[in-house]
Amino acid sequence: MTTSTPSTATHTAKGGKGIQITDPAMLQLSKLCREQGDEQILRVGVRSGGCSGMSYTMDFVPASEIEEGDEVYDYSAPSGAAFRVVCDPKSLLYIYGMQLDFSTALIGGGFNFTNPNATQTCGCGSSFAV
Repeated sequence: MTTSTPSTATHTAKGGKGIQITDPAMLQLSKLCREQGDEQILRVGVRSGGCSGMSYTMDFVPASEIEEGDEVYDYSAPSGAAFRVVCDPKSLLYIYGMQLDFSTALIGGGFNFTNPNATQTCGCGSSFAV
């Protein structure tokens, strides 16, 4: 996971808040969601660690693991791709407004984060500071 400049239009959940997702990320997440099964949702967040102090987390979890206070976002793209993303309120303070992109580039490929709240990122782009 790295930080980079997003490449295409973004999709936001209903209300246009929270986490923005680009077309390439929508397609990749839709593919991964299908592989994980219908009852899985994507949990995003942050944890302590990395060169700059905080790092991003992304995991598929059962929908039954949504906790009270979690923000739940439903996404749907013009391509028909649809899935749910959940984030705990503490993590959301650090990633609110973040844009999630995906690249197939040989170097720097994978999911990329553009976080407007980050004041510093490490060289590899997998951690940040606020």
